[in-house]
Amino acid sequence: MSSLQRQMTSAGSAQTVTLTVEQAKVVLVEVMKAFSSPENTLRMDEARDNACNDMGKMLQFVLPVATQIQQEVIKAYGFSNDGEGVLKFARLIKSYESQDPEIGAMSGKLKSMFLPPMTVPPQGGTAISTS
Repeated sequence: MSSLQRQMTSAGSAQTVTLTVEQAKVVLVEVMKAFSSPENTLRMDEARDNACNDMGKMLQFVLPVATQIQQEVIKAYGFSNDGEGVLKFARLIKSYESQDPEIGAMSGKLKSMFLPPMTVPPQGGTAISTS
C-alpha cells in the first residue's frame, strides 16, 4: 500500500476525501489501468454485448460494471466502496478538469472507456423544396 493510499484510508470513509491535482492524476491512471486489465476488459465487453447499443441497456449492464471497476481502485484512497464513492470521485475529478488540461484529457479518456460516444443532432433543419 502506498503512502497516499494509507493516508487516504486512515482518513476514514465518513470524511470528505480530498486529493491534490497530482494525487488525482495518480488515481485516474490506476483506474484506467484497471479498465485495461484482461479480466475487466472481458467484463466490459460482455456488458457491452448484452447492451446491444441500446442506451437503456447500457445503463443496466455497462454502467454497473464500470462502477464496480472504479470502486475497486478508489476505495484504497478513502472513497466509500459504493456508487456514492464513485460519484464523489467523479465530482472531484470534474472540479479539477478546468484547472488542469491533463486531468481533463484523462477524464475524457476514462469516460470513453464506458460511455458510448454522444452524437450531436444537426442544428437547424434542412430546407424542403416545394416545387
